[in-house]
Amino acid sequence: MKKRIGSYPRVRVEGGGRGVVSQAGAVLLVETVRKTGLDAAISAALAPWRKQRAVHDPGKVLLDVALAVALGGDCLADVGMLRAEPAVFGPVASDPTVSRLIDLLARGGKRALTALRTARAEVREHVWKLADQAAPDAGGQVIVDIDGVLVIAHSEKQDAAGTWKKTFGHHPLMGFVDHGRGGSGEPVVGLLRPGNAGSNTAADHIEATRLALAQLPKRLRRGRQTLIRTDSGGGTHEFVAWLAQRGRWLSYSVGMTITDAIHQAVLKVPASAWTPAVEPDGDIRDGAWVAEIDAGSDCLTGWPKGLRLIVRKERPHPGAQLRFTDADGMRLTCFTTNTVSEAIATLELRHRQRARAEDRIRAARATGLRNFPLHDATQNQIWLEIVQIALDLLAWMPLLALAGTARLWEPRRLRLRLFSTAAQLVITGRRRYLRLAKHWPWTDVITDALDRLRALPNPG
Repeated sequence: MKKRIGSYPRVRVEGGGRGVVSQAGAVLLVETVRKTGLDAAISAALAPWRKQRAVHDPGKVLLDVALAVALGGDCLADVGMLRAEPAVFGPVASDPTVSRLIDLLARGGKRALTALRTARAEVREHVWKLADQAAPDAGGQVIVDIDGVLVIAHSEKQDAAGTWKKTFGHHPLMGFVDHGRGGSGEPVVGLLRPGNAGSNTAADHIEATRLALAQLPKRLRRGRQTLIRTDSGGGTHEFVAWLAQRGRWLSYSVGMTITDAIHQAVLKVPASAWTPAVEPDGDIRDGAWVAEIDAGSDCLTGWPKGLRLIVRKERPHPGAQLRFTDADGMRLTCFTTNTVSEAIATLELRHRQRARAEDRIRAARATGLRNFPLHDATQNQIWLEIVQIALDLLAWMPLLALAGTARLWEPRRLRLRLFSTAAQLVITGRRRYLRLAKHWPWTDVITDALDRLRALPNPG
């Protein structure tokens, strides 16, 4: 009888292997860059920052960093994983060259940021045209979620400060376009702020919304077909008035803090006015009801005309503690909207689906937003733009290439199942081929996705 030596086979390891490519599934991202024209757009945008006789194109250098972040990197030096695979990613700049470019763009200030953002907006419009019926605007309305994110700093960095959660770091304001139940979402704004920036700062919400609207196709930058959705951080007079301003006509669904005036108005709502809340499939949500506060209520004095205040009460989950703003053992929340053509239960469901923004924030934390790796605030704003480019790629690739439940996979799952697959590099007839591992469970998903990407028209 043989003695067991463990649960796994014993494999001896040695270096010197050739013709093997790691992270071979990243060709999905490379092909997405090529088909969307992102490489040409970023290269053209950063042309003013290219020095004479420079070996590396600044646009390619920046995209290489974004690809490394999309693959799980969290610092500039992680671009080394691309440098090790020139057959897939081409020539990759050295670490000092990458650092010098980030410093150069940081010194470029608003001009460099505008160039990058304009290029992303142009490519985004092209991607949505390629996506056709799967595009975020295919249903006639685009939803943009604005939310704050706390990013912890473990060392002294510029603008790092104590946050409202008693941590230390930064408090950027992010915005994401919601792809709905059948997709994920893509970032449209990342506004770097100090850690002690307020959650209810109207000026920051207005600036973030301006930047987010600039990322949308021109026809969607004003009008009711664009919905701005926030939590109670956006529930200020100034921000709501800006959204409803004449000539802008944006739709909005903005969370509100339960003030004493709102609390008193809720207590006056008759029992017959409460309507059961609904689930996405149309079923009644157990233990939850919604009602609309009368337009003549004192708590609506000073707010824009046409505003509707909708309140939801729900039995708290076991173990939850009630707040002093709750009533009759029910948890109270409320939001305002200027949509008049829908039932209040439908509007409450639409606002509740703002929780998908939390999924987008979780994906961002897993894609370079766990911390800011640089010291200066201008450098970290460039890093934040790089993170957004990486998230764009992780949203556009499933949108254009994946089908079924695979389109809902978040970055961690994409990396584990698709990007991390190994392949053999074969050169024959002056052509390079990547032979993916036949036994890998998701090889067919990768090859089918590549077929869909290659079937798309080339940019330009």
